[in-house]
Amino acid sequence: MTAIAQSAYMTQRHTRALLRQPWFVAITLVQPIIWLVLFGQLFRSVVEIPGFTSSASYLDYLVPGVIAMTALFSASWSGMGLIDDIDRGILDRFLVSPAHRSSLITGRLVHEGIAIVIQATIIGAMAWLLGAQFESGPIGFAILLACAVLLAATFGALSNGLALVLRQRESVIGANQFLGLPLTFMSAAFMPLDLAPGWIATIARFNPLNWAVEAGREGLAASPDFGYVVIRLGGLLVVAVIGATVATRAFRSYQRSI
Repeated sequence: MTAIAQSAYMTQRHTRALLRQPWFVAITLVQPIIWLVLFGQLFRSVVEIPGFTSSASYLDYLVPGVIAMTALFSASWSGMGLIDDIDRGILDRFLVSPAHRSSLITGRLVHEGIAIVIQATIIGAMAWLLGAQFESGPIGFAILLACAVLLAATFGALSNGLALVLRQRESVIGANQFLGLPLTFMSAAFMPLDLAPGWIATIARFNPLNWAVEAGREGLAASPDFGYVVIRLGGLLVVAVIGATVATRAFRSYQRSI
């Protein structure tokens, strides 16, 4: 079997697990819906602050941030499944088979992409019911989904790489928490960077979460700047590929330790 065929098989394996526990998707949506409903109401007046020119409605402004955060935090748990496979001896069986190492990572990342598309679609529908306006229609929302999928691939790869190196749930969870919240608040997820301290705006320029938020938000605008969107989508694709490559190479560290 080729690496592509093996990746497809691994994707099916993880997707079947998702289908057997559909309530997992519902559980992972609780926090984003809370952000959407409570933050959308609590901060709806911030659009009146001088300099807040990004959107007429804070709910419209918030939706890309919530979807991007959902992608980051959901994908950050991807490594837990890999640790389960390690503990049950399943990973070792794959490693002594002719399976391509890349397929073991790619299958998990494609699965994360499928999961975030489902989650983001539900969040978008909820936002629309609450009054959000997606001015560019389905095309703009598709751009937002693409941003979320690439972001999920990046942090899913990071989570799997950490799982292979650390092999402890607590360590992987701690590392993800250490990265997740700072990256969220050093982005335009909640507030335009024009209103943020200069050092936060500088860091946000190199923050993949911020690239996803800004590209998704621009995609949903009435007249999107597609050049602006493509540059950030390209950056997200590059870091996703780098992340998947590093995670695949982490198998070497794992094999040396057994």
